[in-house]
Amino acid sequence: MSYPPKLQAIIGLFESLPEQGKRENLIAYCDNAKRVEPKEGETFDIEDIRKDEECTDEVAVFLKITPEGGVSFRMRLGPQVQTLTKAMTAILCKGLEGCAPQAVLDLPSDFVPRIVGAELVRLRSQTTYYILTRMKQICKVWLDRKRAAECT
Repeated sequence: MSYPPKLQAIIGLFESLPEQGKRENLIAYCDNAKRVEPKEGETFDIEDIRKDEECTDEVAVFLKITPEGGVSFRMRLGPQVQTLTKAMTAILCKGLEGCAPQAVLDLPSDFVPRIVGAELVRLRSQTTYYILTRMKQICKVWLDRKRAAECT
């Protein structure tokens, strides 16, 4: 499977690391989660703010479609969101930047264990896929709206 180039680079980095190195880099990405929050005055095509059963706190997903037709995600996470979820947020926002919305929808989740490691996926299986699922959902809403507008 071919992944978006930015995501492939992140996958390659994590695959080159031992388990301890993966954990250290996940913590570093977690610390960067604040950087993917919406900036003052930023506008978005879709905002999805909610708390789901799978998550310990509210997660807000913001989608902007660039003039080139690619995605730009911003995320705001509540204070109770787990470290791994924060790390995946930063990874996915960076790795999917500029991708077509359909490419996000078509992205298989099989890369997650390659980044996180099999042990953490086993222990935290729901949270490791949660952010990707939310990103796919917001892209689907945008695509559905776009198709509906084209039909009218």
